Amino acid sequence: MDPVIYGILIFLAVYIGLCLIAYAIQSFFFFHPEKLPESFQFISKYDVPMNEIFIEVGDGSRINALHYHTPGSKGVVFYFKGNTRSIKGWGKFSQDFVSKNYDFFMIDYPGFGKSKGKRTESRIYNIAQYSYRWLCERYPEEKIIIYGRSMGSGFAARIASWNRPKMLIMDSGFYSFYHLAQRYVPILPMKWIIRYKIPTYEFIRSITCPVFFIHGNKDWVIPHRHSVMMNKEIPDRSKLFTIEGGKHNNLPSLDIYHETLNEILNNNSLYEQYKPKLNSF
Repeated sequence: MDPVIYGILIFLAVYIGLCLIAYAIQSFFFFHPEKLPESFQFISKYDVPMNEIFIEVGDGSRINALHYHTPGSKGVVFYFKGNTRSIKGWGKFSQDFVSKNYDFFMIDYPGFGKSKGKRTESRIYNIAQYSYRWLCERYPEEKIIIYGRSMGSGFAARIASWNRPKMLIMDSGFYSFYHLAQRYVPILPMKWIIRYKIPTYEFIRSITCPVFFIHGNKDWVIPHRHSVMMNKEIPDRSKLFTIEGGKHNNLPSLDIYHETLNEILNNNSLYEQYKPKLNSF
């Protein structure tokens, strides 16, 4: 065999092999769950009531959630966490919202914490929608705020596009998950082999509520430009808040983040400014 042809065949075999390996093991790279025993007891570290909830989903999934209550709340924040740990570790972020007089609700994805079920992109959307309807049975929809953090921002955008919450807040979000994955593995065609495509930019185009982006300009995990691109998709109903010096995991430690969050949650004129007009769709 011609050495050149032989070399090409070897290259193709190795390249295809890498693609197959990436397809098979990607969940181990994208998700880093913490599992909890059924006997684990959640304890609220803050002076607000907290309930542990289980939501039975029609596909056989059983989803664990935490629901924090604050007296005389203004509404509820449905918080979609990132791709690590369990709601045990993320529960501390409830304080950012209950301190501003909002109830707080957060689910664990399948395979995280006590949640059971198969984890796929479509199933997470389905589970999130079940959970959203659970909230709608307890709160007026116009008092539900959806908040998506990091990987959770894509799931949050999907649910906001299916419903009519008061607003969507995207913290360190991505334009699409395959765009993000391509940055880390540029030699592979991630758009075609990735299982979790999560095209956030498509979801936000059909959202009928104000969308507020929060992103640090020193974020090297999910670059700031992802939020810039999303903000350009819907400039009439979105606003980008850039956190100067903000990295991917340090925003809650910065005063400017809390000032920004307070403005988004409590500045009604800001909300009205970006609220879509009835004849916009």
